[in-house]
Amino acid sequence: MLDERLTLEQVKLINKTSKNFARKDLSGLNLQKLDLGKANLHETNLYKVNLSGATLRGVVMSRANLIGTDLGGAILNGAYLSEANLSEAKLAGANLSEANLSKAILSGANLSGANLSGTNLNKAILGQADLSKTNLNKAILGQADLSKANLRKAILDEADLNGATLNGADLSGANLTMASLRGADLSGAILSGANLSGASLSGANLSGANLS
Repeated sequence: MLDERLTLEQVKLINKTSKNFARKDLSGLNLQKLDLGKANLHETNLYKVNLSGATLRGVVMSRANLIGTDLGGAILNGAYLSEANLSEAKLAGANLSEANLSKAILSGANLSGANLSGTNLNKAILGQADLSKTNLNKAILGQADLSKANLRKAILDEADLNGATLNGADLSGANLTMASLRGADLSGAILSGANLSGASLSGANLSGANLS
């Protein structure tokens, strides 16, 4: 059960002391450019909070409610976001390198131009998410749901996409050099202009895919 909603002043005080926001309600607050590095935000309600440009290095945000949250340009490298709900969140230009987003929900999220190099997105839900021009170099996307996602010109070299669902996804112009797509579902996917040199497609479903 969540505590009553915190004020901005209370947030700033806790941030200077314990940095423990676990299960707190911060919904709707403007925390733009705030440094919350290494804070505990486990199961915290951050619904539609403005965290654009915020520093969130190494924070724990597992199972947090980040639906519709603005994290544009935020620094989240090394953050722990396992099972967090980031549906419709704004993450354009954010730095999520080496973050853990395993089993996170990112349906319809905007991750355009974000840095997710080396990020763990195992079993994450990214259906209809905008990942255009996103850096997913060496990202772990095993069994992730990327159905109908926008991956135009995304960087996916050496990415692990084994068993991932990419049906109807737009991968036009994407760099999939040395990527592993074993057992992936690419049915109806658009791969025109994609670089698949050295990629492993063993057991992948390419029915109806556009490879021209």
